[in-house]
Amino acid sequence: MSTSRPIQRFSIGTSKREEDLIALEEPMELRIEGRSVAVVMRTPGDDIELAIGFFLTEGVIEDIQDIQAIAHVVEPLDGSQNTVDTILASGVPAKRRHLADRSLFASSSCGVCGKSTLDRVFLNAPPFSQYRSITAKMACSLPAKLLESQAMFAQTGGLHAAALFSMSGELLVIREDIGRHNAVDKVIGYCVQQDILLQDVILLISGRIGFEIAQKSLVARVPIIVAIGAPSSLAVDFCTRARITLFGFVKNNRCNQYSGF
Repeated sequence: MSTSRPIQRFSIGTSKREEDLIALEEPMELRIEGRSVAVVMRTPGDDIELAIGFFLTEGVIEDIQDIQAIAHVVEPLDGSQNTVDTILASGVPAKRRHLADRSLFASSSCGVCGKSTLDRVFLNAPPFSQYRSITAKMACSLPAKLLESQAMFAQTGGLHAAALFSMSGELLVIREDIGRHNAVDKVIGYCVQQDILLQDVILLISGRIGFEIAQKSLVARVPIIVAIGAPSSLAVDFCTRARITLFGFVKNNRCNQYSGF
């Protein structure tokens, strides 16, 4: 989603006032059975997918069967829909229900780093038994397919994108958001809803790749990540230990492979 704002546009020797489209950013509160557990800054749209993907990658749910109901909460005063409430199925263990009582990877990963962080993830999401592989040619073919489908980026230039491809390079789903990790949660949430096996997909990120996205990929069991931008050192270390195949700087028929070779 986008909105418009008045701007003064400058070029050499000229200026003019006009309206410009910019990416929309609003907070969304995530609740579990009426209890607030997180607030994320996101681009409105595909909110249910975002919530499902968030809860999956945070370890609250393991599949769609863990959710009894999920819906927007409509604010009575202005009709806004910036809250999503989730009712978990009765069989979800208590330790996974108490999300608010433990620190979240999504909110804490920027403030922690190193071996202890990696060890914490692997307690609940073990590494893959072996790498899945694709060719460099395949990796390099994906960004062009992504760009063709980035409708909101074409309008605003201000949104990140995440996409999932089949192992043969077929685009399965693309989502855009002001936040990279939100876009990832949205495509993961879509696959959970549609019962698409994540272990048979390639995740493409429009920008850089950091620890938080690598962590989400492992928990969701996505075996291959392709990033148009640069990886961080912790993302490379994480993917190496997790046996996730990682490509970075993928564009113009060039790429770097950081793990899985």
